[in-house]
Amino acid sequence: MTGRLRKVRYDHARACQELTVADARLAKLMQRSGPFAMRLKPTHSTFEALLESIVYQQLHGRAAKAIHGRILQLFPDHTPTAAGMLRLRDAALRGAGLSASKLLAIRDLAEKSEAGIVPPLTKLHRMADEEICARLTTVRGIGVWTVQMLLIFRMGRPNVLPVSDYGVRKGFALTFGKLRSGDPVTPADLPAPDVIRRRAARWDPWHSVASWYLWRACDLPLLGDPPPARRNR
Repeated sequence: MTGRLRKVRYDHARACQELTVADARLAKLMQRSGPFAMRLKPTHSTFEALLESIVYQQLHGRAAKAIHGRILQLFPDHTPTAAGMLRLRDAALRGAGLSASKLLAIRDLAEKSEAGIVPPLTKLHRMADEEICARLTTVRGIGVWTVQMLLIFRMGRPNVLPVSDYGVRKGFALTFGKLRSGDPVTPADLPAPDVIRRRAARWDPWHSVASWYLWRACDLPLLGDPPPARRNR
């Protein structure tokens, strides 16, 4: 699916101001990283968003994009729907490049979308983060991390903390631990989820904004090096 990236609806300027006051070390990272520039990916339906997430799991971006594109071509106007997915034959989906496990996951997603277990986007926007996570993780192949990425980068929820995310853990180690930019990263360098949660208590209710800056920490050069080109996440 295509479309223009959108700005978040919450007050990110206020978020950055409050985070700067709440955590001096995070404030230094924010100063080095520059203005908050996260944009939301266009989302036409819950089904469409989770379908894409399943396709992209554990695949190189280029390969996943090609498979996803072939799947979209199986639908009128390249717009995937749960009902349309259930009408497609397995052979067509395997021909698009889906593995057996992903085919089962997408079938489960379609069935649960049609049954209302996976809510439509209009209903999803009225639900709390915890309820969304509980509902969507009933789908085969959809875990907490996948739901958290949807909450942050598609729904624009301001207070999501993905403590299992590698980039967040690495950014935390670079900002609050002993890890330095350019150093090899070992499992011992990465903080446990509870370590992140304890520090993050002071970031409430702006965990998503703080997480975005932790991702930026992974892109920052050594002090004195030229800044990297900005990338949206």
